[in-house]
Amino acid sequence: MSYKNEWLLFEAGDDIDEIEHRQPTEEFLFYRAVASGDIEAVRKNCEQGRFMENDGVGILSRNPVTNLKYHFVITTAMITRLCRQSGMEMEQAFRLSDFYIQKLDDIHTMQGVHSLHDEMVMDYTEKMRRYFRDDTNSKHINACKEYIYSHIKERITIENLANEFGVSASYLSRLFKKETGISVSAYIREKKIEVAKNLLQFSDYSLIEIANRLSFSSQSHFIQQFREAVGVTPKKYRDEHYMIQWDTETNDEGAAE
Repeated sequence: MSYKNEWLLFEAGDDIDEIEHRQPTEEFLFYRAVASGDIEAVRKNCEQGRFMENDGVGILSRNPVTNLKYHFVITTAMITRLCRQSGMEMEQAFRLSDFYIQKLDDIHTMQGVHSLHDEMVMDYTEKMRRYFRDDTNSKHINACKEYIYSHIKERITIENLANEFGVSASYLSRLFKKETGISVSAYIREKKIEVAKNLLQFSDYSLIEIANRLSFSSQSHFIQQFREAVGVTPKKYRDEHYMIQWDTETNDEGAAE
């Protein structure tokens, strides 16, 4: 019997009705967290043992260890490409992928695969975090970016930042503009919009939920700010990008990213 015919019998069988796959929203948001250097979110995911959960995870092998290894390879491949699109050097991204996948050969337990997974995703995340922070050398500005990154869901003002680091708001404002080329408020808005784009693309949160989640003063304010930054409304952005993962082909000669 051919594999095609075998699949048709399987599809028509009773067992397939019991197989429900996890919605991809959570997985894509996790991959995006790695690619954006979100240490806190990735570490929390690892601590919760989400990689080891069976609910909603496809069965790719009847052997539990082999099944987890297959999912490890899929996760590594997706993270590698997203990190590449987010700015990681192509050679570094794929060499890192090769390194961790080859390590699977020496692992023969589910806990071993789990530990390697956590080490792999944290390694990618830390490298992406450094990548996004390497554009400035000032201690205060790096600290500001770190604070904004860690408190992106909150309402952040220049006064909050100045109090946090024990400097005057005027000094911090001038220094931030000098080193980054944009104002603190513009930078905060830019980072909130980045998170909003991910939520629109990879989650089912409503516009009001996203606005509240990112501490915009209202849904209308969120829509206005998003349209000014992106050029389209949040609804139109979601309509055009919902659940699109990435371009499968990327290169250094102008491939879409």
